[in-house]
Amino acid sequence: MFDALVNITEFLWGTPLMILMVGVGLYLSARTGFFQITGFGTVCKKTLGEVFKKDNESEKGEGQLKPYQALSTVLAGTIGSGNIAGVAAAIAIGGPGAVFWMWVIALVGMMTKMAEVTLSVAYRKKGENGEYYGGPMHYIKEGLGGGAGRFFGGFYAVALFILVVTDACFVQTNTLATSAQDTFGIPLVVSGIILVALSIFIIVRGGVEKIGDFCGKVVPPMCIIYIIGALVVIIVNIGRVPEAFGMIFKYAFAPMPAAGGFAGSTITLAMGRGASRGIFSNEAGEGTAATVHATAQTDHPAHQGMYGIMEVFIDTIIICTLTALAILSSGVWNNGDTGAVLTLAAFRTVWGRWGTYILCIAIVLFTYSSYLGFFVEYRTSVEYLFGEKNVKLLQWFFFLPPILAVTMPIEAIWSLADMAVGFIVIPNMIAILLLSKTFVKLFREYTGK
Repeated sequence: MFDALVNITEFLWGTPLMILMVGVGLYLSARTGFFQITGFGTVCKKTLGEVFKKDNESEKGEGQLKPYQALSTVLAGTIGSGNIAGVAAAIAIGGPGAVFWMWVIALVGMMTKMAEVTLSVAYRKKGENGEYYGGPMHYIKEGLGGGAGRFFGGFYAVALFILVVTDACFVQTNTLATSAQDTFGIPLVVSGIILVALSIFIIVRGGVEKIGDFCGKVVPPMCIIYIIGALVVIIVNIGRVPEAFGMIFKYAFAPMPAAGGFAGSTITLAMGRGASRGIFSNEAGEGTAATVHATAQTDHPAHQGMYGIMEVFIDTIIICTLTALAILSSGVWNNGDTGAVLTLAAFRTVWGRWGTYILCIAIVLFTYSSYLGFFVEYRTSVEYLFGEKNVKLLQWFFFLPPILAVTMPIEAIWSLADMAVGFIVIPNMIAILLLSKTFVKLFREYTGK
């Protein structure tokens, strides 16, 4: 069964899907004058530059979460196992060259994600309970219209449901539990039970607003702690950093031979693992984060769309790169470990036991906030598939899989995740391409470009 999963995953992440991902991202970039590069100053001003302003124009619009809370909630979902365990797994399987393809996907993915967020806000709806629902299934159904819109909107909603369960309930919780066991010796099942108990308290009693408030308080300081920790590892090994960059660029276009505990990889494997982990980490192309942004208070869809660009930049260009350089420069990348354990090994070479404790706590908080953040996407798919009245009942299913997931093999976990991402990307990217005219109109309406 595991071999079958691997074969399906390798097929999904072959050349056709790479062409679709990069092609759509490049097309959107060209239509907007490569705004993710030429307009990056504006993006910073309209996102991070507004966080601490008292008179924030965005917050005067309709929505549930403040833009900053939406950003934090999405970063809670993206900055987690993808950055810490996903990057390590990509290097362990695809070699150093996988990092290059993460960067490529991130660069074009910035505009893809802006399009997703913009369209999600434009086509969102307000439920009878006062909550906002939006995302690819809504802009696919309403934007494309007719039978095709209903079919592909439903297909996406089913794929989103599967992906959220796979990502939140399997990947995030497994990473949390294995990290806690490796560092503190906490049994896997105990971690799963504690995670579920805390989540029931926050989600059932507080809802979307409570999740946004929790992530807004936890994510920023954890990002800072992790960035400092990784930077110290890189600085201590600064003499090996040029070699690390050399391996990244060289083996992005050449097979990587076996070395130590590393079995070797092909160009296709490096490309596939780098792309899948990159998308898994920053979610550009999946459309999942857009379901959270659809709940945000904003004065214009394209304004909120800029937060999509900032998310990909923070997630992949900054944090994934720091993780990769820490692993490569410390020399542990080919020791045979994978996932979060490999990243922990890199930190342990410099920080020792106490530094490892701090990193593990950061991993636990990252992955736990990711699990919480994904609930917004989960309830959006449930609302679309089963109706708003069934959201309260079916929210309880969200708490069952983690107990099983904490004991599953990490290779099977990541194969399931890669496969789920592949299925969800295809209908979303096709829809974005078909709705690109609407996105460009909204983009020019707001930016004047």
